[in-house]
Amino acid sequence: MLIGYMRPYEDDLTCEKQLKNLRDADCQTIISEEHSSAKKRVQLEFLLNKANKGDKIIVTKLFALADSTRHLVEILEILDVRGAYFQSLDEKIDTSNSKGYPFGDILKHLVKFQSDVISEKTKKGLYEAKQKGNSAGRPKKADENVKRAILMYQSKKYTLSQIKDETGISKSTLYRYLEH
Repeated sequence: MLIGYMRPYEDDLTCEKQLKNLRDADCQTIISEEHSSAKKRVQLEFLLNKANKGDKIIVTKLFALADSTRHLVEILEILDVRGAYFQSLDEKIDTSNSKGYPFGDILKHLVKFQSDVISEKTKKGLYEAKQKGNSAGRPKKADENVKRAILMYQSKKYTLSQIKDETGISKSTLYRYLEH
């Protein structure tokens, strides 16, 4: 069965363009989300749970289906387990076509690549900051303030709010130092 899926997005808030394209693709059923939000995609969950072997989920563009590359990989894995296929009209992707390198595999490599790029950029940024004398993480509190906050806490004469106002040491920071 050919099942169309659509949701509103900035270029097609009323889903009219998507509906026309999905009808032109001969979808027997068309499922539509009420909203464009990434959260609570009730119709998508329903679709993924009801997809049968041999069904093909058709969207006009990848963005209509997934909100990130990782999300798209997850959806494709669910469809693969269920024996269903996926087609995106704009990107000319069709997982039912077994010729060539499978789209799901390409996507997994892209996710790994994307993760590696972010990781390397982060490491490089941290290294460069360290070379300039900057340190990562939150700045350390002055030792005198920490000692004073601990003494105030142990005296049991001050509330946590008063300790914070006097020393600038937050409750969580104070507890962290107390654990040591």
